[in-house]
Amino acid sequence: MTEDLTSHAGQISVVTGAASGIGRASAILLARRGAHVIALDVNESGLKSVVDEVKSGGGSATYHLFDLGSEENVRTTIKAIEKEHGRIDSVVNAGGITGPTGMQTEDISWEQFLKPLTIDLFGAIWITQAVMPLMKERKYGRIVQVVSIAGKEGNPGMSPYNTAKAGLIGYVKGVAKEAAASGVVINSLAPAVIRTAINENTTEDTMKYMISRIPLGRTGQASEVAEIIAFMASPACSFTTGFTFDISGGRATY
Repeated sequence: MTEDLTSHAGQISVVTGAASGIGRASAILLARRGAHVIALDVNESGLKSVVDEVKSGGGSATYHLFDLGSEENVRTTIKAIEKEHGRIDSVVNAGGITGPTGMQTEDISWEQFLKPLTIDLFGAIWITQAVMPLMKERKYGRIVQVVSIAGKEGNPGMSPYNTAKAGLIGYVKGVAKEAAASGVVINSLAPAVIRTAINENTTEDTMKYMISRIPLGRTGQASEVAEIIAFMASPACSFTTGFTFDISGGRATY
């Protein structure tokens, strides 16, 4: 019988931003496909909800309160998971914020600029650094960084977010080449605008601009994004690394 490489059976999968949106949809789908999911977020009520939903469907999940913007918390949480489970097979980093929207770059304070950089870029780097030794030791790992179409094309009025996501795309490309011989695969995924809570505070003009650039003429759904993430985090994704997958409704086809 041919092995199902898209199965996550027996895998330990860490999902950040798991309380809502893309992270939540990914956590539920990975658990449905057999993984034990460790859900991470700052939102404890959301974490309890997603764990309950996974368990009600017969899956396996636990959670940790987690702050992607704190290097100390990122590293101590990963160490705790390592101590508890002995390994981490996949990481889906779907946590993040948009930061200021609808603002000219010269009107954005450094504090406003730095927060998205810290969470969206530095946090992604910290979690990669934290899991990489364990994955290299086992000669297997899958790391999925959720970036954005903004990191490829840039959205006006969102310069901190554009900068963070573009930086993360570049980081993934280089680290993938470093880790390629070790059995660790790392890729990024660039969604266009997805109907999630992260866009609740996005200005109406910015939302209209983003949707106007999508040939399919609509926002994406978190469940659609989760399907690609599930492949990227699976054993089936074995010969693609350093790549930025596209889920943009046709906005970016490169």
